[in-house]
Amino acid sequence: MSVLEVRSVKKFFGDKRVLDDVNFSLGAGECLGIVGLSGCGKSTLARIIARLIPSDGGKIFLCGEDITHARGNNFYRNMQMIFQLPEDSFDPRMTLGESIAEPIKNFVGGKNLRARVENLLAEVGLPKNYAERYPREVSGGECQRAAIARAISVAPKLLICDEATSALDVTIQAQVVALIKNLCAEKNIACLFITHDLGALSRLTEKIFALEDGRLKNLRASKFWEVLQWN
Repeated sequence: MSVLEVRSVKKFFGDKRVLDDVNFSLGAGECLGIVGLSGCGKSTLARIIARLIPSDGGKIFLCGEDITHARGNNFYRNMQMIFQLPEDSFDPRMTLGESIAEPIKNFVGGKNLRARVENLLAEVGLPKNYAERYPREVSGGECQRAAIARAISVAPKLLICDEATSALDVTIQAQVVALIKNLCAEKNIACLFITHDLGALSRLTEKIFALEDGRLKNLRASKFWEVLQWN
């Protein structure tokens, strides 16, 4: 059974066709990359899968369950998202430790939250005292590592990375991509990595599709590959 299955998903904004008959599936421990030029609909697809916006057609299955029109947040136990600007995804009034602990309390529960948070910080390469820091007190790369710790805190089946490295400098990008790749392999997490940066994506997976004219295409068969060759 696939962790994620997207069937014939469509999306229109007014008369503009953004997504047209998008189909793919993703298995446990598998990384799938979707690349495309700015404005092609990559983030729209991510937000539809995460149920942040509705689709205009098609179906989405998570762990075999149809979540196309799901309400509430119960399915977020199996799906977590990492965003482009990590500092914007944290509550500035909460410490990093409090933010990482929040999904554990909501979806898993249990005791020893402090120890669990410190273990998660260690998994992403941050010292345990970072649990006491606020998002404004750490660098962008450190904040993104904390966001990854929060995302894996509930042992999700699917991780959606929407431009998760584009706001970081090149050196940090490579480190974060390697971290995501290793964690997904170790924990058997399916990863959907959406970006415009083929360099970052090629370090993560060889299974890469380009989003063009609302549809997914094999990268080397797409016009996007020609643009990359010229650049």
